[in-house]
Amino acid sequence: MWRLATGLLALMAMVLAAATWAVHAVHPGFAWVQAFAEAALVGGLADWFAVTALFRQPLGLPIPHTAIIPRNKDRIGRALAQFLKDNFLTPAVVGRRLERLDAAGLLARRLTAPAAGRGGLRRGLLALLEQLAATPAADALGERVKGGIARRLERMDAAGLLASILEAAMREGRHRPVLDSLVSWGQRTLDAEEPALREMIRARTNWLLRLISVDEKLADEILEGLRGFLAEVAQDPTHTVRQRAETALGHLVRDLREDPATIARVERWKRDLLANPAVVRWIEGLWDSAREALADFASGEGAGRLGADVGRALDEDPQLATAVNQLARRAIAGVVRDHGDAIVALVSETVKGWDAATVTAKLESAVARDLQYIRLNGTLIGGSIGVLLHALFVVAGF
Repeated sequence: MWRLATGLLALMAMVLAAATWAVHAVHPGFAWVQAFAEAALVGGLADWFAVTALFRQPLGLPIPHTAIIPRNKDRIGRALAQFLKDNFLTPAVVGRRLERLDAAGLLARRLTAPAAGRGGLRRGLLALLEQLAATPAADALGERVKGGIARRLERMDAAGLLASILEAAMREGRHRPVLDSLVSWGQRTLDAEEPALREMIRARTNWLLRLISVDEKLADEILEGLRGFLAEVAQDPTHTVRQRAETALGHLVRDLREDPATIARVERWKRDLLANPAVVRWIEGLWDSAREALADFASGEGAGRLGADVGRALDEDPQLATAVNQLARRAIAGVVRDHGDAIVALVSETVKGWDAATVTAKLESAVARDLQYIRLNGTLIGGSIGVLLHALFVVAGF
């Protein structure tokens, strides 16, 4: 287009020279051609000057008010940023634009699409996860997460937490099945260890009593007494042993909250546990396990099934869809409200950071064809106006 406009301008210059010669040497009627070419040349040159003056100094001459864009680069950046802020990045404008936004419908259609239709979404998610996992920032984040978990465990009030757990269990009666299990364990142990207990009683009985089998009767009495005692405890929810156990648990809860020695002992147990290599390895592996689980979930069928379920819920539940749409609108409007000025500043500072040649090249390449059309139009329209003026002069008798 530049060559076409420049070639037409050069052609008009040659036509003007030829028509000027022909007016005197051939025929006066060539004055019409001369008028067209002269005005076309003037119009083409004027528009060439105007187009060139936007981006640089014509012929390199320091003519005032030329190279307009390079000289006003920063002002253009500020004006562009202000235009963006006033017409796009205001909560009111964004709110009006988002009134018809159906984020829930769009999300539902994407999530309920066939597996082939969701392939791009899944591939994008996997690629994003892989890229995030491969960055140094992911390793740094993992270290911060693991360090945060370790520090949180170190600062944890283990005694107070244990006291709260025991207190809640006692309040809801969840300690009673534990006591039942202990009593049942005692009964089973008594049956299983009966031979050893009899041998123990026999070994501690005088030899004279063993001669008259008193040791056997004594063992029978002791074992039957223990069995009866355990059966009473198992059958009576208000048995004295149970009450004493509950009282002891209550004292333990109080000591865990108030007794410095008990609190210090639990704290030592906690520190020893956290220093255990197995616990250290567990904390170290938390981040890797979470990252691998997320990647497996995204790449497997779990993500597809969950996405389809969410999509159907959005499609079938109008209240849920309304809530999602409101959340999306508020989130976008909130981003504009909180970061609109930063976005505007980014545009302004970016343009300000460009060198003049970069700005000139970007803008000129964006409108180059239209600028050359201006030159073409200026040449042709100028020539037409020249013919019209010549006609007026002829009619007027000049």
